[in-house]
Amino acid sequence: MATRCGWAEGGGDLLLEYHDREWGVPSHDDRHLFEILILEGAQAGLSWTTILNKREGYRRAFAKFDASKVARFDDARRSALLADPGIVRNRAKIEAAVNNAGRVLEARKEFGSLDAYVWRFVDGATRIRRSRAPAPAETAESRELSKDLRRRGFRFVGPTICYAFMQSVGMVNDHETTCFRHDEL
Repeated sequence: MATRCGWAEGGGDLLLEYHDREWGVPSHDDRHLFEILILEGAQAGLSWTTILNKREGYRRAFAKFDASKVARFDDARRSALLADPGIVRNRAKIEAAVNNAGRVLEARKEFGSLDAYVWRFVDGATRIRRSRAPAPAETAESRELSKDLRRRGFRFVGPTICYAFMQSVGMVNDHETTCFRHDEL
């Protein structure tokens, strides 16, 4: 049996699959980056397992994370999302997701892609943590990303959410050094 990061152990098959195949893998796909940004914001105050269990509901409800479509969600569509049991029915998180879609479009205009925008906070290369200690909740880079996102009008993008985003999309390799994925990535 492979040794994994402690947070993934005992979390069920969905969490193990996420850890083993997705978490920490460098992503440069704008749609995936937008998806993870929205899901990390939705996770605030909840468990990641809760969000993973609702991920397909989010994909359906948020037009497979097509930022151009989500940015056009009108009041009726946003209200309907409040009744959707497939997602976290929190008005502030839903409004933030729609708002953030518009901000993603603006970032694409300025930088060419969401990928180019976010990856510049790590100089385009994955930061590798080589420690057995638990990962920090935030870093200087996540605080910088959070500050810039908020300045641009994004919501639900505090430094802890931004660090979780950075870990998820491989901007940081935070797999424990004893985890089989650490050296693979």
